[in-house]
Amino acid sequence: MHIKAVIFDWDGTIVDSIEHIASSLHLAATELGFPALEKAAYRNIIGLGMVDALKALYSGLNDTDIEAIRQSYSRYFFAKEATPQQIFTGMTEVLDTLRTEGRGRAVATGKSRRGLDAALASSGLLPHFDITRCADETRSKPDPAMLLEILAFYDLAPEQAVMIGDTTYDMEMAQRIGMPAIGVRWGVHDHERLSQFGPVAIVDTVPELQRVLRTL
Repeated sequence: MHIKAVIFDWDGTIVDSIEHIASSLHLAATELGFPALEKAAYRNIIGLGMVDALKALYSGLNDTDIEAIRQSYSRYFFAKEATPQQIFTGMTEVLDTLRTEGRGRAVATGKSRRGLDAALASSGLLPHFDITRCADETRSKPDPAMLLEILAFYDLAPEQAVMIGDTTYDMEMAQRIGMPAIGVRWGVHDHERLSQFGPVAIVDTVPELQRVLRTL
């Protein structure tokens, strides 16, 4: 295969933000009187859009509950912005290599547009990407809508791009449209869960990801 565009998840794939997200969700929910959950529960829904994530965590939420938690979460989350130190070591070099090779670089994330824009700016990674898509401006993973929009931007078929992510939501949305995917093991979901959706590779380190991309 010859991959012309590489699409990245953000949290847990490019930046080490999982614990901050889980902690912010925990603080936001418990502040409003919702029960405290195990950390694993908060980690597991990272990658989904916020509405879908909250409904998965707490059954029976109404629109007022969801908006209250979202606002509380924003206060906690945006108190700490992404910094270059939070970028997984070697990811900037991966992006530089892809740019040198003339391959497209995109982001497909469950983050809000506000959240991603802030993270792109404060991390210094904004210039690396041609296009980004967020859950609150299309549909949440594992629906492949954001991948289809990115493909339309590049005028590519699904098999000409690859999705890179740390969750089953990333792997499933790629599988749904026949796009190859690469799972990374430094984020949320483990090898067994990622493998259920037939990725072309599951990598343990960023250098390994770089080597796999050179073969595609």
